[in-house]
Amino acid sequence: MEATKIYFIVFGVLTIVGGIIGYVKAGSVASIIAGAVTGVLLLVGAFLLPEHRAAGLAIALIISLLLAAQFIPKFLRTSRFMPAGIMSVLSVIGIIAAIVAWVKK
Repeated sequence: MEATKIYFIVFGVLTIVGGIIGYVKAGSVASIIAGAVTGVLLLVGAFLLPEHRAAGLAIALIISLLLAAQFIPKFLRTSRFMPAGIMSVLSVIGIIAAIVAWVKK
């Protein structure tokens, strides 16, 4: 469970940083808001682990699914690794990590 917690902390921080970069480079207010909200929710999910396992994994899984739904189609459409490709990969890893941690009860 510790590795899953660390992954979601890193994923959350990277998501927040990505939102900030999107705002600085493109002036995208949507990027900073979405990055901050999803990043903070990933951090909340991570910090709920392992004491509140079900809630933490549910939050992390839902946010990972939402991010995958946003970034995978964008990556397939644009073929740009930054930010769509990296967020697609991180989201899929997040989905797998949450499911594996859930199954390992």
